[in-house]
Amino acid sequence: MEIKVLGPGCPKCEATVEAVREVIAETGVDAQIEKVTDVMEIAKHGVFMTPSVVINGEVKCVGKVPKKDQIKAWVKK
Repeated sequence: MEIKVLGPGCPKCEATVEAVREVIAETGVDAQIEKVTDVMEIAKHGVFMTPSVVINGEVKCVGKVPKKDQIKAWVKK
């Protein structure tokens, strides 16, 4: 599973990366987490607000820090 957290590095973006890492550790899901800070790369996903979470190419969350329960539901599908 490929997970991308899109954002320039603001506190909300960092909180999102940390939440994703915690969920992956707790669930044992095999996933690669990538933090994307490049504005042009972020725009390629059609995202204009951050933080955003993209799982296997599908945008799951835009403009907010997702709750861990939400992330768990996304990675268990």
